[in-house]
Amino acid sequence: MNISPRFRTIVAAVVATAGIGLASSAQADSGTIRFYVYKAAFFVGGSGGEGTLTFHGRRYPISIGGISGGLAFGASKTYFQGRVRNIYRVRDATGVYGAAGGGGAVGKGAQVIVMTNGKGAQLELQGRQVGLQVNADVTGLAISMK
Repeated sequence: MNISPRFRTIVAAVVATAGIGLASSAQADSGTIRFYVYKAAFFVGGSGGEGTLTFHGRRYPISIGGISGGLAFGASKTYFQGRVRNIYRVRDATGVYGAAGGGGAVGKGAQVIVMTNGKGAQLELQGRQVGLQVNADVTGLAISMK
């Protein structure tokens, strides 16, 4: 059977492209994250906290900071835990995450949130909130390594 060189080149290019795509997605990994954040707001809010990112069995201390704007008032402390997905190295989890949402707590409450940063890392978080807080706002959350 005689296969033309042009056809072999096209097939090789297609196989190589598919292999690169599979290799990139196969290397992406996930880790766990736990942190607490204090938040205070009166229309414009600020937040800060710290926690730990666990990736490939190692623990990395992180700092949390953020701002929010919209309909928000009160003060609270939230304990978050969850997963950070689609990261290749621990630094991929750092950066600014954004979300729009709403919620509230009188005494105790709960939160569930999914956010993505500019590097494609995705946070899937669940939280226990304590305090008095009502919000319908846009929030920016920055995660940095200590």
